[in-house]
Amino acid sequence: MEYGSEWDAESVAALRARLEMTQAEFSETLGVRQQTVSEWETRMHAPKGASKKLLSMVREQAGSYKTSNSRETGQAGESGVK
Repeated sequence: MEYGSEWDAESVAALRARLEMTQAEFSETLGVRQQTVSEWETRMHAPKGASKKLLSMVREQAGSYKTSNSRETGQAGESGVK
């Protein structure tokens, strides 16, 4: 997976939803302000530079966690996540 791939409002919101986090929790995880996450999700601004790379790394970790977690519990994964 390429770090720093393009991030739009929908992909940021989808990752946050996948992690089942509020904007405040997600912003704390990323080390940015909650307002920044809100601005990304409402298309006021787009993630740039290090933020894009960090989002990609979090996405990769989330995928690994969900995959291994699903295997351990025998669940097929999350429904409704695009």
